[in-house]
Amino acid sequence: MDHDQHPVLRFHGATYCVTGSCYEIETPHWRILIDCGLFQGSKSERELNYGAFPFPPDAIDAVILTHAHIDHSGLLPKLVKQGFRGPIYATTATIDLCSVMLPDAAHIQETEVDQLNRRNAQRGRPLVEPIYRKEDAVACMPLFRVAQYGDWTTVAEGLRVRFWNAGHLLGSSSFELEIDGGGRSPMRIVFSGDIGPGHKLLQTDPQGPSGVDYLVCEATYGDRDRPDVSPDRRRTMLGEIVRGAVRANGPLIIPSFAVERTQELLVDLHLLMQTGEIPRAPIFVDSPLATRASAIFQRHADKIENGDVLRQALISAELRFTDTVEQSKAINRLTGFFVVIAASGMCDAGRIRHHLKANLWRKNATVMMAGYQVQGSLGRILLDGARRVRIQGEEIEVRANVTLFDLYSGHADAAELLDWIMARGPIGQSLFLTHGEEEGLAGLAERLKGSFPASRIIKPQLDDAFRLGPGGCVPIEINHARRLKPESVGRLDWHNDLSKLLLDVSEAVNSAADERGRAKIIRQIQRALAARGD
Repeated sequence: MDHDQHPVLRFHGATYCVTGSCYEIETPHWRILIDCGLFQGSKSERELNYGAFPFPPDAIDAVILTHAHIDHSGLLPKLVKQGFRGPIYATTATIDLCSVMLPDAAHIQETEVDQLNRRNAQRGRPLVEPIYRKEDAVACMPLFRVAQYGDWTTVAEGLRVRFWNAGHLLGSSSFELEIDGGGRSPMRIVFSGDIGPGHKLLQTDPQGPSGVDYLVCEATYGDRDRPDVSPDRRRTMLGEIVRGAVRANGPLIIPSFAVERTQELLVDLHLLMQTGEIPRAPIFVDSPLATRASAIFQRHADKIENGDVLRQALISAELRFTDTVEQSKAINRLTGFFVVIAASGMCDAGRIRHHLKANLWRKNATVMMAGYQVQGSLGRILLDGARRVRIQGEEIEVRANVTLFDLYSGHADAAELLDWIMARGPIGQSLFLTHGEEEGLAGLAERLKGSFPASRIIKPQLDDAFRLGPGGCVPIEINHARRLKPESVGRLDWHNDLSKLLLDVSEAVNSAADERGRAKIIRQIQRALAARGD
């Protein structure tokens, strides 16, 4: 194969951050995407969702989807809206979940854009359009094609793929691509997707092939080890948090991913109530997506770990699924102890923001984060100790007990990632580390020292591209401007700084001793603003 025939691998997302997963492989004969996910986190990163794709959507021949989480699948409707018409390969469970998750993502976008446009109209600002609408999400579903674990599927001329269970989520996959070598041995590239941890309640341990040329691996938790906690021990530790909320005689608010995290929590809360370790109390699942996803989990219960217990939890007397906005708002008129599980898990969208707005100021409320909080998200800001936050344009004082309970994470920790990478060996050429913030990437690269040559560990930046050859890879120049400066990815941005500044100004003015002191602070701010033109 000539040098210019070698495949080119491009990184369109999940570089030095944990969202927006999208990789492209191009040869002279075809172009495919691995995932097409939504960016989350800071406003600068979220704005990438509204911009043009860094490739022509109608030039893509196929998409291979690792799993249904929105940061991996959430821009598929936009891709179809802008001209993609090829197949989308995924497992049956992933297709089932996408059938509810993608329309839900569209509904959230439409709702939030409607609210934003009302504010924009009042302020004389231009109106905006959602990234895509529900009909766009529905339109992409006929393009899905079923891929079975362990079976080879031909994707394009000289390209086939085999899916492996990644142990991260119902239907989640790692996969290996085999590219015809044109007279040489085929090139084998493995994409990890998101790798699940040990002791995952509803999933088996992650799997994968060995002996590959290139490996693209996630590094979400590359810098940390979780305690080796069994499901029973985790349940006991959850019980301690719940009993603390009971003693406070207030609500336990759990921001949670609607798919799998919610179902795992329901199983453990059900078992704790069954054994009397925590008192029986209402458990509200306040997420239409979680309601629909739970029905899909029931259908697939025979294929997942602890499926029988999940079925019991989903029909327990304490469980209430809310549907309408009115039902959601009525929850916060209750008093005493109850549990609310609501999306989104990082607190950036969905009904959880309403519950946080109604409860963060209460001393007797408990907010338990149940998973990773990306930099710039409201969840991370709360965990970092913010005393005040802005939600839907209003300033809210944080008096609730905010805690992190990260033992439900769907991601392998550093030691588990290292073990999974080593099991894929020998790795003939390069190892690309992606889907991690700077600390996670650096931490995993450090752990790999002694097991893998540092010169062959690559941490790509957004929009980087590499030509993959049988003897190694070389970076190639990109033919367009980078969509975001590398130093702006996976970090707080100007929008976060502005929100904090507004909160600081409000606190300073309100804490002034008298009218004279408040006027002095305001004059100082006005002079600083006026000095910009000097």
